[in-house]
Amino acid sequence: MLPESVPATVPRRPVVLVEGSTPHLTEETRDLLRSRLRAAALILLTGFLAFFVKDLFFLEKYTTTADQVQFWAHVLMILLMGAIAATLCRRCAMSLGKLRVAESLIFGGSALFFLLAQYTVCNHCVEMGHIPRMTPPWLLLMFTYALFVPNTWQRATVAIAGMAAAPVLLAWYLSWADPQFRAIVASKPDIYGHYVLELAMTTSLGLLAATFGAYTFGSLRYEVFQAKQLGQYHLKELIGSGGMGDVYLAEHQLMKRPCAIKVIRPEKAGDARVLARFEREVRATARLSHWNTVEIFDYGRSADGTFYYVMEYLPGLTLAQLVGRHGPLPAARVVHLMMQACDALSEAHHQGLIHRDIKPANIFAAYRGGVYDVAKLLDFGLAKPLADAGSVTLTQEGAITGSPLFMPPEQATGEVEIDARSDIYALGAVMYFLLTGQPPFTGDRPLKVMIAHAHDEVVPPRQIRPDIPDDLEQVVLRCLAKQPAARYQDAGSLRQALADCGAAGAWTRESAARWWREFGCPKKRAFDDAALEAAAV
Repeated sequence: MLPESVPATVPRRPVVLVEGSTPHLTEETRDLLRSRLRAAALILLTGFLAFFVKDLFFLEKYTTTADQVQFWAHVLMILLMGAIAATLCRRCAMSLGKLRVAESLIFGGSALFFLLAQYTVCNHCVEMGHIPRMTPPWLLLMFTYALFVPNTWQRATVAIAGMAAAPVLLAWYLSWADPQFRAIVASKPDIYGHYVLELAMTTSLGLLAATFGAYTFGSLRYEVFQAKQLGQYHLKELIGSGGMGDVYLAEHQLMKRPCAIKVIRPEKAGDARVLARFEREVRATARLSHWNTVEIFDYGRSADGTFYYVMEYLPGLTLAQLVGRHGPLPAARVVHLMMQACDALSEAHHQGLIHRDIKPANIFAAYRGGVYDVAKLLDFGLAKPLADAGSVTLTQEGAITGSPLFMPPEQATGEVEIDARSDIYALGAVMYFLLTGQPPFTGDRPLKVMIAHAHDEVVPPRQIRPDIPDDLEQVVLRCLAKQPAARYQDAGSLRQALADCGAAGAWTRESAARWWREFGCPKKRAFDDAALEAAAV
């Protein structure tokens, strides 16, 4: 659930980078580091197991103390990699510091084992008069680190340089401390010099390639991170797309609060004037402060001309989802929700804002402030595009504003200028839908539905559901009058009519809480999927 809104009068300031606002300290990066370290640990575990099984067939070679030490070190590395992989597979939270410890154990432990193993192998090889090649395991470790660990290139260079230097330092140590190795060096100085030069060149090239790889991966990650930034907001997940824009689950970078952002790109709007109108309407809507109005607390344009506005993130279900999943609602619950919708409409109408697109998908039954079934009216004054001309649930920019299934006759015909009474008609159509489970008029084409709204008489709700109270039916039918003058003239009058119904007050906060505990879940997380789906409508 979102915190309270940011006042519109607060001036915008440049974003200050704090922990969490850079790609190397975000929760996203921690999750990435965790998954990459888990993969690296599993890969190295597989390698250690494969070579351990191979060595089991040659147990007779473990005759010296160094051989036995290597054997048990091998066992220790298998256990260590398995334990780290298992720890990283768990779902408990891990700080960046703990992940860095795991990184040190994975790659530092592997480096120490390689040193021990190569020291043991060298002892056996020099007995036969030759020096083994040392670079393969170190190149493998360097490129594994560069590939799997998200890093700055500076930090990656330090770690990879240590791996590159290890075999060279081991060769130098053996030439100084091991008599047999020193004897080979003394007898074949040219060959040894060539060996050391080749070793140094190979590991240096490996260092350069691995560091460049780490730099490239880091740059790509940063570009992706930047592409997902929109002003002060980090776009976390695409949750829906419409004809003119996309809706993202996002997070404010400084306050770390979730929100829903609708992004309207210039190529989708098609006209700069459309974006300007959106901006004007969002600015006007942001002035609405009623509890039952969805809160819009920010808007802006990105450098490429993308217009976006930021809404509160609501846990709950739209009324369309509520009826779709659980069927028609009890009369008392309809009255409870619609009275709240009237309150939201009253404030908007007093400020000269006409919604123009009231429908079940634009009214939310939310959980807010510890209260269930808080009605939230969405998308005030925002024209909805018709992405699919065959669908009667959408609108088309430049043609029809509103949803044909819930559209007042004057909005469908365009003969009379719409006003607050047009929203009253749409609210009546929504009540009809909530009570009966179907809209007042249906059809396979938007035009047929709009003609029906303008000329056909609606079937009384009680003919569909006889248990609907008569007084509530009369309220719905008056809202659905063809002539605006025959309807309730304002949202306040409609609210009073609903309050006078016998079902008013029968659905309480306690009733709502019991319903959600039985059919949903009182916790915010249980509503998330529905909230995300609804935000994209």
